Amino acid sequence: MKTITVVANDKVGLLADISYILAKAKINIESINVDVVSGKALITMTLSDAKKGKEVLESAGFKSEDVNAVVVKLDDKPGELNRITKLLSDEGVNIENVHMLSKDGETTVISLRVDNPRKAALVLKDNLITKESLY
Repeated sequence: MKTITVVANDKVGLLADISYILAKAKINIESINVDVVSGKALITMTLSDAKKGKEVLESAGFKSEDVNAVVVKLDDKPGELNRITKLLSDEGVNIENVHMLSKDGETTVISLRVDNPRKAALVLKDNLITKESLY
């Protein structure tokens, strides 16, 4: 799964501007996480069309980065996040970002941005969600 991260100076209306640009280009925001650190907004999104989203945001003057994320499905119970993060740690995979995509009381779906997505996918193969597993 591709995610787009926009780093911009924080200001009133920033998210309104970004969501307008994407909506005008008919790109759906499928998940979003926003943090502000030291006056900088870090906006991480999963988009219906990551490539086009990156292009329209950059043409509007936003700096963005697209990265691969690994999406996993876990049982919704204590210790599951620890279990998978320990597996990755033991294999030397660094976690750069964690984003909860959904939770329904039985399962939790999270996106992990890691320094080695291919290795992470192999390590987490039993929990991995792929496009193929969605259909």
